Amino acid sequence: MSDLPKARIATASLAGCFGCHMALLDIDERLIELMKLVEFDRSPLTDIKRFTRRCDIGIIEGGCCNEENVHVLQDFRRNCDILVGIGQCAIMGGLPAMRNAIMHSDEPLRECLEEAYIKGPFTQNKTQIIPNDPALPLLLDKVYPCSEVVEIDYQIPGCAPTGDVIYEALAGLLSGKFQGFEREHIRFD
Repeated sequence: MSDLPKARIATASLAGCFGCHMALLDIDERLIELMKLVEFDRSPLTDIKRFTRRCDIGIIEGGCCNEENVHVLQDFRRNCDILVGIGQCAIMGGLPAMRNAIMHSDEPLRECLEEAYIKGPFTQNKTQIIPNDPALPLLLDKVYPCSEVVEIDYQIPGCAPTGDVIYEALAGLLSGKFQGFEREHIRFD
């Protein structure tokens, strides 16, 4: 085994489904080889909640729909040399951003919350109250892709990207040879 220090990787899931983290595990047996080169810092994979020190690579899935997402994303930008947005939610807002298109009033966030908690066809809320606990993070006016909040160095498209695509990107980043993907790797048939 090499005497070189291992690269440090941190990961977070913002407004998304956690599918990209599951796809990370789809690297399968190559994960064993990868672990010889890296160690995970802040990540749901390690249950480490705060950065223990600066990281070489930060991987973010999900977009920003609330103030907590923004704070986490800004924290990753401050603490990671390279920041990678992974999956369509990080890149374009994904499914959570559907709320951006359905708002038509002067108070679009209120309209969205009323639809979700009061007026929805399958909603069973006898109190007719929209949750508003101070412990809940404040919702943003819309869902933002990560690149609209901080600078993102690389993007890995897909919903979710395959383990092969994620492995190729990580291997390239760790070797210093990743320049993005060729078109045939990211097109959809």
